[in-house]
Amino acid sequence: MRKSANERRLTAQRLVALFLLGCALFNYPVLSLFNHPAQLLGIPLLYAYLFGAWVALIALIAWAVERGSD
Repeated sequence: MRKSANERRLTAQRLVALFLLGCALFNYPVLSLFNHPAQLLGIPLLYAYLFGAWVALIALIAWAVERGSD
């Protein structure tokens, strides 16, 4: 089923917002908050944050793209 113009525009706006969120999550001020010698489950905190934020961003993008196909 084809999406209407409004649904496509809303999906595009969501993707732009997620892009900006990704830019904020992977930029210096936020990354410096997690750059400590601590570990989370044996993984350095910075690496755990990078992987977790990356997975969350991919999940949100998938949700935004698939949401309109209901």
